[in-house]
Amino acid sequence: MSDQNDDSQNYALMVLAGVVGLVIAGVIALAVSTTMGDDAKTASAATAATAATAAAAPGSATAASGAGAAATEPNGRIYFELASDALPPEAAGMIALVADAARADATRSVQISGYHDASGDAAKNAELAKNRALAVRDALVAAGVPLERIQMDKPIETTGGADAREARRVELRLH
Repeated sequence: MSDQNDDSQNYALMVLAGVVGLVIAGVIALAVSTTMGDDAKTASAATAATAATAAAAPGSATAASGAGAAATEPNGRIYFELASDALPPEAAGMIALVADAARADATRSVQISGYHDASGDAAKNAELAKNRALAVRDALVAAGVPLERIQMDKPIETTGGADAREARRVELRLH
């Protein structure tokens, strides 16, 4: 009788372990599809080569569509190199995409937000985030977006998460 109970318990434990494994796999798949899904939605508006390069390289720009945003309303992120406020070459595609959309509708404005993390000197980090946002603003102006239609946010401290580049980003949003 005890062998039969042991077999039943082992079977129940295996089923439980399988269910836990499936739940974990589902959560991971959801997280990956959510982050990859935003890039894929707007990648069709940009070239596939730009999106692939942006996702792979640090100091890159990627497109991210906001909740409910149409493909004609690009929102994006530009990732900078560590300790640098130089606009990365990969940002040109995102700048052009946002500038085209802003020029197409004179009632729209572009909001720019620079991010930094809490490591090191907070004042220097905030200044670096501000300079990165200004570099993006200057590129948008050079691409034909009137300065009065660009809104600048104060530098924002981010917790970053698992990806260290999140603390070195500038976000663009059309309003």
